[in-house]
Amino acid sequence: MKPRSQLAVLIAALLPASVLASTIEGVVLNNQGKIVTNATIEVEGSDLQVTTDENGKFVIAELNNGLKELHVVAPGYAHLHRDITITNDETQSVTFNLKRSPIEVIDIEATPIHMSAMESASPVSVLSGEQLRRQQAATLGDSLEKLPGVNTNFHGKVASTPIIRGLSGPRVLITQNGLDVSDVSRVGPDHSVASEASTAQQIEVLRGPATLFYGSGAIGGVVNVVDSRVPTDSTTRGEWNVEHNSVDNQKVASFNATTGTDSVAFYADAFWREADDYEVPVAADIDSDGEGNSGDYTVENSNEESDGFTVGASYLMDNGFIGLAVEQFNRQYGIPGHTHGDEEEEEHSDEEESVFADLEQTKVQLLGEYNLDNKWLNKVNLRVGHTDYEHAEIEGGAVGTTFKNETNELRIDLLHNQFSEWNGGISFHYKQSDVEAQGEEAFTPPSETESFAVALMEERHFGDFLVQVGGRIERVTIEAGDVLLPNIDAHAHDEAQEADEHDHDHEESAETTRVFDVEHEFTPISLSAGVVWDFTPNYNLGLSVSRSERAPSASELLSFGPHIGTGTYEVGALFDLDEDGHLGLSDQTIDLETANNIDLTFRKTQGDVGFILNAFYNQVDNYYYQIDTGLFAESGHDHGDEEEGADEHDHSSELPVYLFKTDDVILHGFEAQIAWQLTDEFKVDLFSDYVRARLKDGGDLPRTPPLRFGSELSYQTDKLSAHIHVTRYQEQDRTAPQETATDGYTLVDASISYDLSVLNQDMSVYLRGTNLTDTEARVHSSFVKDIAPRPGRSFALGIRGYF
Repeated sequence: MKPRSQLAVLIAALLPASVLASTIEGVVLNNQGKIVTNATIEVEGSDLQVTTDENGKFVIAELNNGLKELHVVAPGYAHLHRDITITNDETQSVTFNLKRSPIEVIDIEATPIHMSAMESASPVSVLSGEQLRRQQAATLGDSLEKLPGVNTNFHGKVASTPIIRGLSGPRVLITQNGLDVSDVSRVGPDHSVASEASTAQQIEVLRGPATLFYGSGAIGGVVNVVDSRVPTDSTTRGEWNVEHNSVDNQKVASFNATTGTDSVAFYADAFWREADDYEVPVAADIDSDGEGNSGDYTVENSNEESDGFTVGASYLMDNGFIGLAVEQFNRQYGIPGHTHGDEEEEEHSDEEESVFADLEQTKVQLLGEYNLDNKWLNKVNLRVGHTDYEHAEIEGGAVGTTFKNETNELRIDLLHNQFSEWNGGISFHYKQSDVEAQGEEAFTPPSETESFAVALMEERHFGDFLVQVGGRIERVTIEAGDVLLPNIDAHAHDEAQEADEHDHDHEESAETTRVFDVEHEFTPISLSAGVVWDFTPNYNLGLSVSRSERAPSASELLSFGPHIGTGTYEVGALFDLDEDGHLGLSDQTIDLETANNIDLTFRKTQGDVGFILNAFYNQVDNYYYQIDTGLFAESGHDHGDEEEGADEHDHSSELPVYLFKTDDVILHGFEAQIAWQLTDEFKVDLFSDYVRARLKDGGDLPRTPPLRFGSELSYQTDKLSAHIHVTRYQEQDRTAPQETATDGYTLVDASISYDLSVLNQDMSVYLRGTNLTDTEARVHSSFVKDIAPRPGRSFALGIRGYF
């Protein structure tokens, strides 16, 4: 016997039984009795977790007395929960039998309580592994649009944000490792998200209100991009990828790697992407002269160049870690539809006419986790972020408008030890953002938004019931020192009125601008409760109800100016039209937006067939949205030298005036996902989703995604993977005033990959085809659907390596 073992036996003999720790040992098998390797066994309410070895065995030592809830997780299997009561100086032997689940079950990382697609009361989705690599695109919204309940506001392939259940913009928060991505993508659809999918580990989507975890800006949902920029272990591993795409001559390269020593871990990643204008199947409604021809055409100004890198390091401790990461993100991209000047003046060079965005962001994140040996507290999670964002719009080689956003953020989660079988904790969250826009399209004045919040989240199992509850209170302030109220010449395109308007001089009105200070303070309160009932083996029912409040964003309140990206002249809710049709200060109360949401979920969690059926109803009171006033205003752009004899009634320099107002709205719909594992190699996935977005008193909200349904046939072996994906988008004819209907279309995508080993390097060669039928497809939720349809038929060839 070794000296250390002899010492342990001596100590055990001398100590009383009450202070001895117990042990759980066992084996994990599948329902055919075969061992499951690399399964993870976690002790809920603690940081204890182990993995099974090559024989499917595991040992959890140093456990205190009492009831222990074990959570068993393995890829391709349904999660398993098991309660075990242990006593002093006891070793218990257990056997866990996992059942296959054709729907992958992956835990959400950025929430203090346990959440996954099959187990939580609130609906969630996770895109990771091969599925993430297969669906990743240049923009975040396009990467996620095949998930149930998630659509894209596709902006010519150069920019897109996710639409969750018909909601987007300031209602859907985009985070990276739980911290706000802090760009200006929520201000306008032509603003790209400053986050990269090619180096991500997984992307998480919380559908429905997620205000408990992230604040009032998440009243419609959250998209969280997870990566390993602050490493939590020092295991040497990595991934690299190169790819070429035919539709836009896109070239992509990326890598990420982790390594280190016993106490220090290092991480690095980088990516590079370059693409030309992309091709579309038809040009019938794209050419400025209205003429259509057969063949392929390109969407002008849809090119991009992107690159970035991240470096990070962590200090690893026995009871936690602390680490720092720095990221530099750069992107230049054209803005389809964002052009000025006469398109017929071909003597101008492309450089002179091009309009593109030049985006730069530096992000610093400090992440930490510390496990406490404390009677009350179990763990402390720390997240600190600083982001310096700048986005310049270049027109004719000169900077036209510059957007800036500097954000500081702090999140501290204090998780308590299991108390009367409750798991959870309290969260403190502080965020401060300075947003500034300067130039011709500075439609929102500089403003500072500051928020502080306290949230409580708890969960407990009561037999076959899982109960999750929580609440959050915030204090949000919005301050702006130079809010402008120009006395613009807003007018209708009425012939009689137009003639009268051209007869008088409006120079005086055009030069009159009021400047004043604005300060608003809000106190949003959010409450949520949910229950999951495992009413019979392999099935459960979930019910979630919430009441969430949101403070309006600075752009919704203070905007007053041309926004060429959306082709509108935007006016915020702080202003209104008077009886004479003039724009002035509003006498309406600026109030919180309030969402009352209910989710009902029915799931089959195990077996060869699995499904998730979800129905939701969301009533949002005091909903901020834009209406078309029927008026037009000058864009403020210089469109070149005016020729003598030009049409005096030419409106090419004018934009429709859109005014933010509030109304009560109702959004309801469903998401359905069914997976059938036909054999060990073949699997069929079916999905459908739908949202009906309407005003409570009648009428439809604009740019609401249509009903869609689709299927995917997959073939998977140890070496070969093949997929065929078909999605049908129905016609959308429920439109807001001044909005046009969009025809339905069907998209067919396919991919195949083969794994091989070259010089002891694991690699995968793949071929991916999208829109194989070369279908003309216009995204109804896009602001530029008439000039920028989806790309035509495309093939991507790539190779990926792992180490």
